Amino acid sequence: MSAALAEARRLAAEFRATAAARDLAGGSPTAERNRLRASGLLKLSIPSQHGGHGAAWPEILHVVRELATADASLAHIFAYHHLGVITPHLIGTPAQRDHWYARTVNQQLFWGNSLNPLDPRTTLTRGDEGTLRLNGEKSFCTGSKDSDVLLVSATEMGEPQLRVAVIPTSRQGVLVNDDWDNMGQRQTDSGSVSYRDVVVYPAELLGPPGPGGSAFATLRTCITQASLSNIYLGLAQGAFEEARQYTRALERPFYGSPATHATDDPYILQRYGEMHVQIAAAGALLDTTATALQQAWERDTALTADERGTCAAVIATAKVAAARCALDLTSQIFEVMGARATSGRYRFDRFWRNARTLTLHDPPDVKTREVGDWVLNGRFPNATFYS
Repeated sequence: MSAALAEARRLAAEFRATAAARDLAGGSPTAERNRLRASGLLKLSIPSQHGGHGAAWPEILHVVRELATADASLAHIFAYHHLGVITPHLIGTPAQRDHWYARTVNQQLFWGNSLNPLDPRTTLTRGDEGTLRLNGEKSFCTGSKDSDVLLVSATEMGEPQLRVAVIPTSRQGVLVNDDWDNMGQRQTDSGSVSYRDVVVYPAELLGPPGPGGSAFATLRTCITQASLSNIYLGLAQGAFEEARQYTRALERPFYGSPATHATDDPYILQRYGEMHVQIAAAGALLDTTATALQQAWERDTALTADERGTCAAVIATAKVAAARCALDLTSQIFEVMGARATSGRYRFDRFWRNARTLTLHDPPDVKTREVGDWVLNGRFPNATFYS
């Protein structure tokens, strides 16, 4: 076991102890975010020459999965931090890549996300002396509250290409709104952000190549999808473990059971066997996916469109399996725990609510169709911000 994974397991044990109470409270997990800062895991994806751990994607995604077994919200924030960290590498210049890697380490930056291309309400306008002004709104800004820097997407007047910038969250005119109150992923700090005449300096605009400027630039979506898939599996694993401990502690079997103990009930054994198979199958697919992503990442700017397409199709396959696993298991656990497990004091339903909320990003049906088109017609998923 790597040192990073061992640290993730220690943090997961700590986060698990308060997960139910924090799910009820909602709001921002400030103390837990500070624990992530202190852990050193925010440097996991940063190359060693810039002071980071230089971890490969299989290790990074395994850490995301481990955190999700305890708290899918914190795993989401953590995964999107790394998605932000590597964005200048994907769509920026080499100088921007090096600058943001080094600055993240030196200033212990926590990245938030306001890069939502389906929300076109932000615009850039040119001002005096080459500066730009950012105005508008963004929704679903994961990790925005308590972040140090924000990735933000916007359209520039007269320019067809989407622009992406990195700006300090504390800059004048940036307002992180406290308006996230969804049924699941309740502590992802995923509310909206308002921009009111915010200064953006030219060096803060990423590129070239910019979004979609090369096959390697579009790998960002593959990393997003792989990260979400590992959160799904972590959710399933966390729910499974909670159920296993609960079942083992049952004092008597359910009514009508032929067994003396709940752990010997044939129907319960059947359910646990089926759930274990689902988790094992999804895990094997995700491990294969992580290897494929690492191979694509190592190609860097030499990555071809076909190589990128193959990677995206493999990830889509695993994402469908992981989403189904999460949605199924987080519901099935009640069959092996019984009616008392629905008590509000346990908040076991948080696993299903988190899975249901997060798997809608983007719908599993869309991914399944993409996989079918690849298998039947040899067509890769289109390189977009969601595929």
